Amino acid sequence: MGAVAITLLLILPLPTYEIPLLHFSKGKDAPEARLVFGGDIQFDRYIRQISEKVGGDYVFSCIDAALLPADAVVANLEGPITHNPSVSMGTDAGEDANYVFTFPPETAPLLARHNIFVVNIGNNHITNFGRAGVDETKAYLTSADVAYFGNEEVLRLTIADVPFTFINYNQFAYDGDTALAIRTAREEGRIPVVYTHWGEEYSPVTDGERELAHQFIDAGAALVIGSHPHIVQDVERYKDTYIYYSLGNFIFDQYFSDEVTHGLLISVTFTGDGVKTIQEIPIELQKDGRTCVTNPVER
Repeated sequence: MGAVAITLLLILPLPTYEIPLLHFSKGKDAPEARLVFGGDIQFDRYIRQISEKVGGDYVFSCIDAALLPADAVVANLEGPITHNPSVSMGTDAGEDANYVFTFPPETAPLLARHNIFVVNIGNNHITNFGRAGVDETKAYLTSADVAYFGNEEVLRLTIADVPFTFINYNQFAYDGDTALAIRTAREEGRIPVVYTHWGEEYSPVTDGERELAHQFIDAGAALVIGSHPHIVQDVERYKDTYIYYSLGNFIFDQYFSDEVTHGLLISVTFTGDGVKTIQEIPIELQKDGRTCVTNPVER
């Protein structure tokens, strides 16, 4: 994050939520924050194998130019960070163990080095190593100054003097009230960003996703972003608010079709009033483990 300072201020409770209040400040006269959002990232299986051979920084080596200039990058951490050895590395697709993830402890500082300072942990893989794995994940992320949100936890974060609340909707383990969290953020004068984990893998947007996304915007969400399907899904504008139903893969080891190898980043400029501009940055997963940028598109 360059010269951006991170200071943990305090934890304030909202109904059913624990909310860490963080502050990233650049001291701008006119508050404006640029965030880059990405989809699913995982550092096990082939990505772990490559990282052990040449270092984890390699997988970011041709995408850093899109990440480092932002005030922060936000993505879905598709599994826990634990001290446990990998059980999926070297397995074949279809084997049960192939879908059990754990990322090495050095993943947390790796994320920070590449400006990924906010991660969603509300997904179907975060509990692959149980509650202990979730707790380890949080500890490792905290030690690297990487903020997190997901499931019952929302994140109140001020970035470049713009106040955000990051809210997760997790289709696979959800027991909170997303609309309540959105309305509360608006009442507090914060910008609610909803990051979801939903839908069907490798399939188009479902009617259920559309209905939920509209509900989130009706409640006051400034932006809705989805993950889990591993492909890029529709982009919709509803009530002047954008919905990116799925950004597809960001850092992943899926190469079996063009759909899974072509993901999307979005670079979003926010002011205190909400979204100002959006730039779409198409990305491609390379078979050497790297993710690389293709051609940006303005909206």
